[in-house]
Amino acid sequence: MPATARKGEGELNGPWSLLVQHFLCSYGLIVPTSGAEISPLFLSQGHNLNCPLANVTCEYCNMELIREQMPNHYDLDCPKAPMPCTFSMFGCPEKMQRHALAMHLQDFTQAHMRLMAQTLRSMSSQASCTEIVDLDGSFLPLLPGSLLPSQLPPCDCPPAVQHLKETLQHLEGRLVRQDHQIRELTAKMETQCGQVGDLKRRNRALEERVSELEAQQCNGIFIWKVENFSHHLRAQGEDQPVVLHSRGFYTGKPGYKLCLRMHLQTPSAQRCSNYISLFVHTMQGEYDTYLPWPFQGTIRLSIIDQSEGSVKHNHEEIMESKPELAAFQRPTVPRNPKGFGYVTFMPLHMLRQHSYVRDDALLVRCEVMARLDMNWRRKEDFQPRSADSGL
Repeated sequence: MPATARKGEGELNGPWSLLVQHFLCSYGLIVPTSGAEISPLFLSQGHNLNCPLANVTCEYCNMELIREQMPNHYDLDCPKAPMPCTFSMFGCPEKMQRHALAMHLQDFTQAHMRLMAQTLRSMSSQASCTEIVDLDGSFLPLLPGSLLPSQLPPCDCPPAVQHLKETLQHLEGRLVRQDHQIRELTAKMETQCGQVGDLKRRNRALEERVSELEAQQCNGIFIWKVENFSHHLRAQGEDQPVVLHSRGFYTGKPGYKLCLRMHLQTPSAQRCSNYISLFVHTMQGEYDTYLPWPFQGTIRLSIIDQSEGSVKHNHEEIMESKPELAAFQRPTVPRNPKGFGYVTFMPLHMLRQHSYVRDDALLVRCEVMARLDMNWRRKEDFQPRSADSGL
């Protein structure tokens, strides 16, 4: 038989009575008289649904608590339980998780203040002699609400209404000030955005100018450092096209502006598989107006042996320009799409024979000797004029 509390020895009230009921709960585990094993006694399902000390799991955060603690957990502790906005009493319909409440209050300050002002204005217009709510939530006796505000007899406003009016005036003034501040901040932000845009454009122009000045210091000898070369080799081995361009450089000052283009030919390429292809391109430069076109000169291309010994095994090729080719004409776009060079400049397997790649970088050297004939050709019937003596 289930145990029962004795009568006549005093009865327990309050939390202790709940604890006693829990101990007497028929869902508790019992030990049979044989002591062989523990088995549960299954009774009505209704007790399990109502027992205040039964363990339950929060449906939002999966935290396990006893049933009587769950309401406080929902209201105060659960980080994922949806909760209404603090200004829901003024008409804000938003619900969110607890951790998002602070951000919501910050982002919708203006909207909340307008809702509060509308509520206070509505309460103030209805509170002269109809029904108003006191600050503590109790209702004050008022006249029937069927009368329009203009038809109501004059009466003195209660302190609660006066307080609401003052609060409304304060909030309206605060709204005006904040709207003014927002307009000022918006104007400042637009001005600063424009200034930042100007600074970015000036910075890009300065970077381009510095790059141009650096290119002019080459004096016809340019060394291109191709970094992350192992990455390019892996892409080439996976049959992915690898095309690299160097920055521009000048043959002198004044001089032509050129750049290099490198291809790592894939294993499936026709007639040039697994080769390094190297080309020279003319570019639009600062001195193009003063230079003779097409470009004429000698170009030496090299892949540098980076070993530390005194003997170097640079891989070199020398080529002469061909004025009739489009690659040496004055470019009409920033970089001439036509290049001049070697499709099979160097087999890729030769990179392992010497220290052509060091610190995951390949060095390519280009030396240009341009022939600048800027003198006018004298016509056959041209007669030079004798110079006057100094005065």
